Amino acid sequence: MRHIILGTAGHIDHGKSTLVKALTGIDPDRLKEEKERGITIDLGFAYLNYPDGLTVGIVDVPGHERLVRNMLAGAGGIDIVLLVIAADEGIMPQSREHLAICDLLKIKSGLIAITKADLVEKDWLDLVTEEVREFVKGTFLEGAEIIPVSARSGYNLDLLKERIHHLALSVETKPVAEIFRLPIDRVFTLKGFGTIVTGTLISGSITIDQDIEILPSGLRSKVRGLHSHGKPIKTAYAGQRVAINLQGVEKESLKRGDVVVTPDILGPVSIIDARLELLPNQTPLKTRSLVHFHLTTSETIGRVILYERDEVKGGESCYCQLRLDEPVIALSGDRFIIRRFSPVITIGGGTILDPLPPRRRRSEGIDDLITYERGSLEERLSTKIKKAGAKGLSLGSLKGWIRAEIPAIEKAIRDLINKGEIIRIDDIFLHRDIYNSICGDVKRVLQDFHRANPLSPGMQKEELRYQIKISPGIWNSLLSKIKGIKIEKNIVMIEGVRVSSADSEVSEKVLRILDESGFQPPSKEELSALLHLNQKEVSDLLKLMQKEGRIVRITDTYYISGHHHERMLSLLKGFFSKKSEMTVAEFRDLLGTTRKYAIPFLEYLDSNKITLRVGEVRKFLLR
Repeated sequence: MRHIILGTAGHIDHGKSTLVKALTGIDPDRLKEEKERGITIDLGFAYLNYPDGLTVGIVDVPGHERLVRNMLAGAGGIDIVLLVIAADEGIMPQSREHLAICDLLKIKSGLIAITKADLVEKDWLDLVTEEVREFVKGTFLEGAEIIPVSARSGYNLDLLKERIHHLALSVETKPVAEIFRLPIDRVFTLKGFGTIVTGTLISGSITIDQDIEILPSGLRSKVRGLHSHGKPIKTAYAGQRVAINLQGVEKESLKRGDVVVTPDILGPVSIIDARLELLPNQTPLKTRSLVHFHLTTSETIGRVILYERDEVKGGESCYCQLRLDEPVIALSGDRFIIRRFSPVITIGGGTILDPLPPRRRRSEGIDDLITYERGSLEERLSTKIKKAGAKGLSLGSLKGWIRAEIPAIEKAIRDLINKGEIIRIDDIFLHRDIYNSICGDVKRVLQDFHRANPLSPGMQKEELRYQIKISPGIWNSLLSKIKGIKIEKNIVMIEGVRVSSADSEVSEKVLRILDESGFQPPSKEELSALLHLNQKEVSDLLKLMQKEGRIVRITDTYYISGHHHERMLSLLKGFFSKKSEMTVAEFRDLLGTTRKYAIPFLEYLDSNKITLRVGEVRKFLLR
């Protein structure tokens, strides 16, 4: 089955809603005020079913100049436009504004209906037809079929239905393989059902019982039920008008402009880089101007920061950044509309290029934006990963960044990995240039460390990470990929760098002091004073001598020589060959030391499973 969305466009009182009712039998004006006043105030909905299984959902928009914001809320998901112009009035202001909006949204096809054809003479109808043909020149409706109709008499209604059917079959359907997105255009409750939201499903699909997220609030819910055009369905696909019955969500917590999405992929954004187009005959828009920003069903105020210029003139386009007062849900490739802050009229629109832009310095230029606008999918993904720097990006982040089918994104990433253009570290992708830069920085920092600390075996992992500024989540995996370095527990060193104290006069002096002091060794602080070295130098030297096996660490304060360590074990074996347990006092006397040293020695023996403390005595574990 194919699902296509048709949207009406045109001036107030040109008969859009009456035509929709005549075509479908459904009155799109659902509000009491609309029926009393005879004008469309908010979005209305209807549909046409064809025998071949094609369903054309219809979004009927209000035509009043003060209700363009409501019209914009319905225009975001339109595939086909039905521009409605009354024969007795011809082209009016909202005919122009609505056509400009549809053109800016890059809607590709449509039809033109000249309504109330029964109210005018044929010569007048021919004149209006020519006027309309001239009016749409240079727009996507240039060459579109113009059909005079009458909702009252039924004139040409069947022809219009047939032409809608023919056009809908030629329209490219919305992408089902993209991530699920449904911008909300209505929120209401039904007794026995609870909260229901409706919208045009602009990408992906959704099924009953599926978990969903509502952005920008981040509310989580589950799909209790799905309806399309009044009928229950199990699965909804891109291109359908859909009503979703939400589980456990209050109506008051939702509003038009919220977006129902797949959880944990998309996030709200308030800074966007874009290509901006200003409509012809508009006064120049200066940088830092305030505008009304419209995206799908959302509206907010934004400030426009123009890149590489101070103003953009009517008919021109440029790159810009939009800084929004309220967050929106956007992907690279989405279209938007801007309206002047005051007076509120449509002045332009454009394409979102980067909904998650990094901080940009003037000297950086805008090469990345050019790639996002004109490059292949691979080029755009590679550039975005590179701009992410050392943080990198996950596959989920990339799926929630660009408007593309998920299989295509996954293939592009695989191809980039195979080419060596990006590197995968766990679940994060780094650009090859960034990865090479990090590898170079790691080696440089380690080399500097080795020069400054010749007696230290290497650098603590966390200290190195802090200097390189890498996310802790990928740090260990990243280090394991870098060639030319060596990792021992939490110490990182340059491979092949040898640090030896064998010929060191200072290390020989340390060994002599520890040999002479026996089981009453000087503390690290006392060694520092004896050797006239700072405590860091002494710590590095002791760690190195321990690594070489020349001394043994009892605590961070006390070390003994390897000779005395062997002597201590021999004395213990001799003692326990005659007795099964030993007190602290007996151990103290055995070593000929004091309680000050006996306690840390015993704790060392316990922690290394040489002795076992049982109450106030020790038992020997080595045999």
